Amino acid sequence: MSSLPEPSAGTVEVSTALLGYLDYFRAEIRRKLAGLAPEDLRASALPSGWTPIELLSHLVHMERRWFVWGFLAETVDAPWGDQDAEGRWQSDLDVEVLLELLDAGGRRTAAVVHAHPLESRAAAGGRFPDAATAPTLLSILLHVEQEYARHAGHLDIVRELSDGLTGEG
Repeated sequence: MSSLPEPSAGTVEVSTALLGYLDYFRAEIRRKLAGLAPEDLRASALPSGWTPIELLSHLVHMERRWFVWGFLAETVDAPWGDQDAEGRWQSDLDVEVLLELLDAGGRRTAAVVHAHPLESRAAAGGRFPDAATAPTLLSILLHVEQEYARHAGHLDIVRELSDGLTGEG
């Protein structure tokens, strides 16, 4: 199990620290999903109606949208494939496939972050049509961090409602 990176007295490389947090959040998402029964992965415990497997699909697509399609401006298949026509989350993939995609996305994100200075702007032509709309890599990284943190918290609640498992332990 990954542990939450703790603040230290030493100098910290920002990109390394932020990638460490992303690794932690991915590990927590994986851990929270691991104990759910197959039927609970595709059932909603909340009035909003999303399911844990849909949340996982959202995270996979969200990270790819921001780093591959967004920052690198590479073409990706179905960048909004986690959403139906009304914008609601969806997924027809198995949890094992989505977890593999989550891990692969994490490796790709790390490669992107290690290969570019954080002040670099996203390439135009993918998610961002021109340089004026292109955010920095740091801005994208911070946005993805908050997405993971928020959704890990959502999954904490779903898991507690399901079987009482709470927190990081």
